[in-house]
Amino acid sequence: MGKKGMLLVGHGSTMPYNKELVEKTASLIKSHNTDFVVKCGFMNMNTPTIRESLNEFRHEPIDAIVVVPLFLAKGVHIEKDIPGEIGLAEGTKKGFFTMNGRSIPLVYADPIGSDPLLADLMVKNATKALSLL
Repeated sequence: MGKKGMLLVGHGSTMPYNKELVEKTASLIKSHNTDFVVKCGFMNMNTPTIRESLNEFRHEPIDAIVVVPLFLAKGVHIEKDIPGEIGLAEGTKKGFFTMNGRSIPLVYADPIGSDPLLADLMVKNATKALSLL
């Protein structure tokens, strides 16, 4: 397989930090993973939208797309809203994306969830906060 498209989905916010965090994360992924073409899309309040970013992949040399939500846990956005935006039925993780007259696989990743890396990050943040004492 060739390059994959990765659509990193953020919630969106009226506060600029949310968009900056998603864009910075996408930039970090790009700098460490040359086999991904990475784009950002937002559920609401920020642009580009999920659908706008998906459409941008039509101009990329990819043979699959993975949609990765930058969310901690499952909720209505993860279970209903994002699948609706990417053309998947609720509860479905695999589908297709039509681009340039052909269909490529589209898969939907889980949110971050409970992960040892997340636990390590919380300890790191706690240690940093405790250094203020």
